[in-house]
Amino acid sequence: MDSSPHLLNVIDVEATCWDGQPPPGAVSEIIEIGLTVVDLGSGERVGKHRILVRPARSTVSPFCTELTGLTQAEVSRGVSFAEACRRLAADHRAGARPWASWGDYDRNQFTRQCQATGTPYPFGRRHTNAKAVFTEAHGLRKRPGMAHALKVAGLPLEGRHHRGEDDAWNIAALVLDLAARNAWPA
Repeated sequence: MDSSPHLLNVIDVEATCWDGQPPPGAVSEIIEIGLTVVDLGSGERVGKHRILVRPARSTVSPFCTELTGLTQAEVSRGVSFAEACRRLAADHRAGARPWASWGDYDRNQFTRQCQATGTPYPFGRRHTNAKAVFTEAHGLRKRPGMAHALKVAGLPLEGRHHRGEDDAWNIAALVLDLAARNAWPA
């Protein structure tokens, strides 16, 4: 299964966030990486994964907990950002396998955090902005959020919105819907 040329990693991250500006010295950091493996050949989601990441330069605010359900105690038990990137590369072939996310936020957050920490970027160059593909395929004027896109596509929201592992699972459903419509780029 892992050597299939049809596998795609769908990534969704959650990061520390605040209701307003971050506290002095704090920066937004990835605290959860959700990853769903999609087999575009069979049209199935074949793996659902989650990596909790321990923030080094910020803490989980009450606003962030309300949004994501993640607590500081929970992410404190996570791995370092460098270890999370190593796991993406080793366990999920992130450097070799194409990947997708809903918009460019996730790709940009990884780029910023890798540069800030000196961590090797775990992904290859084959990234697809699923939000852009969806918008074009459905002839929309404005790029929708993931939850709205699920409604447009007639798909259910599974799990908790703003939880990385659940959002990656839902984005993967949108990717498969696009592939079934022959709208997913080859």
